[in-house]
Amino acid sequence: MQSGRTKIDISLKEQRLILTREGEKVRSYPISSSRFGIGTEEGSNKTPLGNFRISEKIGHDAAPGTIFKSRVPLGPDDPLPDTEDFVTTRILWLDALDEENANTRDRYIYIHGTRHEDSIGTPDSHGCIRMRNADVVELFNLVDETTQVVIRE
Repeated sequence: MQSGRTKIDISLKEQRLILTREGEKVRSYPISSSRFGIGTEEGSNKTPLGNFRISEKIGHDAAPGTIFKSRVPLGPDDPLPDTEDFVTTRILWLDALDEENANTRDRYIYIHGTRHEDSIGTPDSHGCIRMRNADVVELFNLVDETTQVVIRE
């Protein structure tokens, strides 16, 4: 697969992620963006807009539903993170390509699975793009690091 021809387009208005390859739609998934709105401010829990790339893929062999803390899968005896917004199953870590969203990687903005699959389709995250666990596994397997991502209103 060649990343330059594979792209992810995320519409916050439609709460939808569309994967294209060579301009042709390959998959379409419902998502959940931030309940706090759109923005790039540090600590705002808002979803940034603009151009990004996948900088890192994490969780290749993790079982669906695996909870990650600081990008490390938790074991059965590990304490749960201090949040209800668990990062589960897979992580696609986004890095900014625009000056106005340059802090995206440092803000830990990901595309990831969630335990809150019932809220997919509505803004409910803490800044990241949440997906159903089965959907994020499929997407993870269809993209490379460096795949371009656009997040728009």
